[in-house]
Amino acid sequence: MSSIFWIIVAGAILTFLTRIGGHLVLSRFERIHPRVEVALNAVPAAVLTTLVAPAAATADWRGLVALAFAGLISLRFNALTMFLAGAAMIILLRQLS
Repeated sequence: MSSIFWIIVAGAILTFLTRIGGHLVLSRFERIHPRVEVALNAVPAAVLTTLVAPAAATADWRGLVALAFAGLISLRFNALTMFLAGAAMIILLRQLS
């Protein structure tokens, strides 16, 4: 097996253990402090920002158009619809040009 395969397997195992570890730690508490809950609710937005910001900074016009389109979609629809619409737009723009 190639080393890339084992890197992927190790990453999957570490991701799984991290998720299980977080669940085990939080399940020990009867009630979560409101500050911790607010911080945990902010994690998805922080992760999305770390993925989108570098891509937006280095994107060509097609990427920026798709990003703006996804932003407009996000004002009206849920996150899954926004991701799908943004992906469809970038695929369409790349195929047309």
